Amino acid sequence: MHSVLMDAAQRAIQYLQGIPDRRVSPDKAAVDRLSALRETLPEKACEPQDTIALLDDVGSPATMAIAGRRFFGFVIGGALPVTVASNWLATAWDQNPGLRVASPVNAVVEDVALEWLRELLGLPDSTGAGFVTGATVANTTALAAARHALLEQSAWDVGAQGMFGAPPVDVIVGEEAHPSVGRSLALLGLGRDRCVQVPVDDQGCMRPDVFPNLKSPSIICTQVGNVNTGGFDPVGEICEIAKQSGSWVHVDGAFGLWAAASPRHAHLVEGIQEADSWATDAHKWLNVPYDSGIAFVKQPEHLRNALSLTASYLPTTEFREPSHYTPELSRRSRAIDIWAAIRTLGRSGIAALIDRCCRHAERFAEGLREGGYDILNDVVLNQVLVSFGDASLTLRVIAALQEEGTCWVGGTEWQGETAMRISVSSWATTEEDVEECIVTMLRVAKQVRTASGQA
Repeated sequence: MHSVLMDAAQRAIQYLQGIPDRRVSPDKAAVDRLSALRETLPEKACEPQDTIALLDDVGSPATMAIAGRRFFGFVIGGALPVTVASNWLATAWDQNPGLRVASPVNAVVEDVALEWLRELLGLPDSTGAGFVTGATVANTTALAAARHALLEQSAWDVGAQGMFGAPPVDVIVGEEAHPSVGRSLALLGLGRDRCVQVPVDDQGCMRPDVFPNLKSPSIICTQVGNVNTGGFDPVGEICEIAKQSGSWVHVDGAFGLWAAASPRHAHLVEGIQEADSWATDAHKWLNVPYDSGIAFVKQPEHLRNALSLTASYLPTTEFREPSHYTPELSRRSRAIDIWAAIRTLGRSGIAALIDRCCRHAERFAEGLREGGYDILNDVVLNQVLVSFGDASLTLRVIAALQEEGTCWVGGTEWQGETAMRISVSSWATTEEDVEECIVTMLRVAKQVRTASGQA
């Protein structure tokens, strides 16, 4: 056992140490070599070290260097070294964190992490939470609490009776709501197509001035951190509207909620504490390993009522039982990595991480604008949208950058225009990386334009 664990640890360390010197995306040869993993089902056992060696030798070169400094796709952060280490240790512990009696250490760590998260994000002291896989399940979990709470007001127990024959629950979303919210509504039987969509401004933010007249308690899904622009719905204003009908306000804050941890950016989430539930990812801007999402609900009993699980063989105590706040019973100990990140960085370190990423985004926008290209969004957070001309040209620039390998960026469509999207989310990105990437982007864009006869 000792030898295979030491071998795996050394290989992992070598992988991380080598990331700065490799291209961000794997080359074709590395991807082609993955065919070596397509073996027939083994009949006999083999040495564990041989399995790890194959996985490393063939798998590592074919990875995307998300853990590195120059990956700017999909709002993905690289894992902090301390959280990689805590993840290794927690995996070795092999805990099932669903019950306090089954894993006392996880229960205490969840208690502490939740207390710290409430303080960091400016959420009410009463707030309860479940540690789930990511923002999609966090949205689903929080909206399950909302559905249960609103139907309970109509004397309908959705957990026992389901949605067949249930009183209708109206759902309000912005036109730029993330598709994961639609998935959550579909899973909960609330329906994507039943939603009332609120028009948005040029940054994708909901407009309170054209909000529908709410005649009964409804679920209002707001967003902080538009996945394209980084824009923020005016949650405080929307909460004031919601109070008039007793509606539930949910905040999808997959990455934008972390702005609350930065004194420089906290104004962007003004009023979020007035909402009823919130969802976020820790594997985005807190930079912990996958998977790690958090569903927060202001009144924990709504979350517990929607999700609690009881059985004769499942002991409970007077303390918080983790399994009552997530859809899962068996899962990994996600709160341990969150605890490790917060304890190591502290309040000031987390604020510095957020601010640094935002400064990098501002610099990307500045450098590309100076190079003669259009920035399509107000860079208020860590997102930058760039157009290099028409749609075809912009897509060719994106493809050329992905092939070149210095950095990795993705494409998107924003209000009818094709754009390159830069998402700065990693603790590891430096000013030098940003400057190198700007030079590369301008050089590659010039080459593409020249090849297209548009230089």
